[in-house]
Amino acid sequence: MTTAAPLSPTPRTTLTRSRERAATDRAELTDLLRETLVAHLGVTVGEDEDAHPVVLPVAIAVDLDGPDEGGSLYLHGSVAAGWLDSVRDRTVCVTATHLDGLVAARSGFHHSMNYRSAVVIGRCRVVEDPDERAHALDAVVDHMVPGRAATLRPPTRKELAATAVLAVPLAEASVKRRAGGPVDEPADVEAGGWAGVIPMQTVAGAPEADAWSPDEVPTDVADRARALGAR
Repeated sequence: MTTAAPLSPTPRTTLTRSRERAATDRAELTDLLRETLVAHLGVTVGEDEDAHPVVLPVAIAVDLDGPDEGGSLYLHGSVAAGWLDSVRDRTVCVTATHLDGLVAARSGFHHSMNYRSAVVIGRCRVVEDPDERAHALDAVVDHMVPGRAATLRPPTRKELAATAVLAVPLAEASVKRRAGGPVDEPADVEAGGWAGVIPMQTVAGAPEADAWSPDEVPTDVADRARALGAR
């Protein structure tokens, strides 16, 4: 990956509002995506008058050394999905959002949220190479639970045939974030009243085994739960 490449190289990923909230460092994009457990893929399905947008939740993985420009953002799907043909070699949009807080101001106009969000736009590629597919599928598993893929049996031919792996280049993206308290009008501050932030975070509970699992929780699962525990 070329780290010196601009994060938002075209107008379609350049912020036009609240530009002070834009990130320019690609490391922020990478960190945000690596924390993302569920992203959303925006596609246009159908043709002519029947064409319409669809936004779908997807599992992801990030490979900065992937073959796509800027690195590869891998997406996991099913070959039976009706939208699959609509993304092959077409431009798509992938978004990720982390909600960090609810900002309660002294007026409705200044209520807001603290967040980190990313938008990635690029031509979607269906991964066909067997080695890259295997690498990407392991990466998606490890994105959810780091180190998990190495503990699992290899996928069967039937499972591989049923699974679609997509790749979107990370060359073109935008990152926007907000942090801090409310920005109230001076007159509203002088008038009194409470304002502040309700912090938000994703917190994992203790792992819950199924009925056929051994008593001991494996290290990879325990570590992941611990890392996502209350902070």
